[in-house]
Amino acid sequence: MVIAKNPILEGFYPDPSICAVGEDFYLVNSSFAYFPGVPIFHSKDLANWEQIGNILDREEQLPLHECGHSKGIYAPTIRYHDGVFYMITTNVSGGGNFIVMAADPAGEWSKPYFLGEAAEGIDPSLFFDTDGTCYYVGQRDNTEGITYDGDKEIWIQQLDLENMKLVGESKRIWKSALYNSVWSEGPHLYKKDDWYYLIIAEGGTGPEHAVCVARSRNIDGPYEGNKANPIFTHRHLGSEYKTRYVGHGDLVETKNGEWYITLLAARHYNGYSSIGRETFLAKVVWENDWPVINRGIGMLTDEVEVDLEPYLLPELTNTYHFFGEKLDERMLRLRNPNEDMYSLEERKGFLRLRLSEERLDEQKSPTFIGIRQAHYHYMATTLLEFCPQNENEMAGLAIYQNNEYHMRYELTKRGGEYVLRLILRHIVAKNDNPFQGDDNAVGDRIQKQETLLAETRAASQVGLKIINHGQRAWFYYSLDNMKYELLLGNVSVKELSTEVAGGFVGCVIGMYGITKAVKNGNYADFAFLDYQEIKET
Repeated sequence: MVIAKNPILEGFYPDPSICAVGEDFYLVNSSFAYFPGVPIFHSKDLANWEQIGNILDREEQLPLHECGHSKGIYAPTIRYHDGVFYMITTNVSGGGNFIVMAADPAGEWSKPYFLGEAAEGIDPSLFFDTDGTCYYVGQRDNTEGITYDGDKEIWIQQLDLENMKLVGESKRIWKSALYNSVWSEGPHLYKKDDWYYLIIAEGGTGPEHAVCVARSRNIDGPYEGNKANPIFTHRHLGSEYKTRYVGHGDLVETKNGEWYITLLAARHYNGYSSIGRETFLAKVVWENDWPVINRGIGMLTDEVEVDLEPYLLPELTNTYHFFGEKLDERMLRLRNPNEDMYSLEERKGFLRLRLSEERLDEQKSPTFIGIRQAHYHYMATTLLEFCPQNENEMAGLAIYQNNEYHMRYELTKRGGEYVLRLILRHIVAKNDNPFQGDDNAVGDRIQKQETLLAETRAASQVGLKIINHGQRAWFYYSLDNMKYELLLGNVSVKELSTEVAGGFVGCVIGMYGITKAVKNGNYADFAFLDYQEIKET
């Protein structure tokens, strides 16, 4: 027996999909505008997970040129059949729905096979029937006519994997569990005891998110909804409950015949979620040929008992040193980065970032490398060596929600002196719906702001430290790499939350280097990036 602690993946790991292969489990998540895309994890006990790679690690697989921060890669599904792993997903910013394949889930994965206009909509999934036939299951606009925003349906069609082409008739199999429900999406199909089960998400990715289920004796329907729908949600628990936005489930069966479901949910602090949607686990039992999630409880639990032997992993450090030949698999860049933007070779033991003309406030590919914020109480530290030539050159550490909402803690030069400054980038907005991505409320956004919060004299070598508690942060610096001084404390960071900034991601803490003038080859060196959870004060 092992105890899985929720969330099983902390930080921005939304839209989980899972599959079992013998005693092994594999799990993937959405990655949106970040590169590399679709992190993949391995476990043997559903509690302890190890990232074994990123499925989309080449620009050939992942065109993200100037895409919105919450565009790019949506809702991947991972499945295994006859010795091959398949990952299917949507690039909403370039090409639509596509499949990649691999014999080894750690990679390398194949080139993308785009399915074309016939594979309309988003959130594709694959289902292999008992005779080996492969089916595509997806979401699309209501074919009977769209009568309101979010009016969607679930459809199915046979997929010829040899030719990567949909064949036969496309059939609508379900719309939603609830009348006039919005955003039916995230469909997954399973077969158990001669029933076909369809799990979907409803209600959008915000407070009304939910898991619903339907079943049929025939794969193409008709499907009957469970009278208990939605079978799992936190929509009824109110805005102050500790976890919200629960949904987007994927079922998995263990070797012992037990069933579980992975879901996304968001932990909040004082009403704001800045770490994004995370991956949670719940137990599933079957009653009257229907799945029941967390029977007798009806909500997510902090711990889940799993009847499997513990899978012991080597202790994972959250201090990122730069002595190797490549970046840690957990480190993220934006869109399609220029590989010349960084070097681990030019100065051994340091990460060298070349200044880019592409800025953090643009939908481009700036010189930026970061890690996911995974806690509300953390400390992030780095040592920066940088000789800016003027005020147009800057490098430092950012808390990055998106290009319009972030906080930059940076070293620059002004009037012949090195200056350390703290800047908040945000938008004054009204009437935004924060749960519909980047581009749906632009008309109501009335003013972009970049506010200088604090500054002080500095030097070409400076230690930067951020201590975060809940929705407040303290910013420290050191000029001798020993004693830290407070630049500014008790700074609100709620502007970097989903509820304010919108979108589908969480904050990323990253190192960056920028020039607002013509690029001249200047660079910034980082000795390490340390991220640690700390105790709540």
